[in-house]
Amino acid sequence: MAKEFKLTSIRLAELEQELHYLKTTREQEVAEHLKEARSFGDLSENSEYDEAKNEQAQLYGRIAEVENILAHAVIIDDEEADDTIGRVGLGCTVRVRDLDTNEIEVYAIVGSQEANPMELKISDDSPFGRAMLGKAAGNTVEVDAPMGVLRFEILSVERTV
Repeated sequence: MAKEFKLTSIRLAELEQELHYLKTTREQEVAEHLKEARSFGDLSENSEYDEAKNEQAQLYGRIAEVENILAHAVIIDDEEADDTIGRVGLGCTVRVRDLDTNEIEVYAIVGSQEANPMELKISDDSPFGRAMLGKAAGNTVEVDAPMGVLRFEILSVERTV
């Protein structure tokens, strides 16, 4: 069974736009680079040609990757069941207080394809994401991390999708 990719509708649109760009504009650019590199003569010692072929392979690899994601995408829908309202799930923004440092952070819980810890977008597959799923404001959550157990209090949960 193929892996499902959980995406927001915004991320789905971004991937569709990227695929369109890769298959049209970018593919033509790479083809032009190949054509130009061929014109330099002997292909066996032509580093420009080798570079252009590598660029083409990377392009086709990315196209295949995006097509696979789109083919197996599961859209995170805001039309969740009533019993999940107020609980942490995909597409939620969670405001938490670290019980050890008393620092407050706000995280978005997203699918693995959208995760970016630098932007505080945390995957539901991560230890933090898994620990938060299904919890509500007021709950205390323990996260098993490589550096030990981290404890958080959930201050608020908002649906953002």
